[in-house]
Amino acid sequence: MSENTATAEDPVTGEEITLPADLEVGEILDSPVSGAELEVVSTEPVTLEEAPELEEDWGE
Repeated sequence: MSENTATAEDPVTGEEITLPADLEVGEILDSPVSGAELEVVSTEPVTLEEAPELEEDWGE
C-alpha cells in the first residue's frame, strides 16, 4: 500500500479493497469487487457502508 491509497472492507462481500487515500466522509464510490455503491462513513480508519438508495422527491 502506498501513501496514495487506503484499504477498507467491502461491506457487501467482506473483501479488502484498495481505494484512493483522499477520500472524504459522505463520498459515494463503486466497489471494485461487488459493483455496489458504497458511502464513506469514516476516514480514520476508512469505513464503508452500502450507500442508501436515492429516492426521487419530485421537488415536493
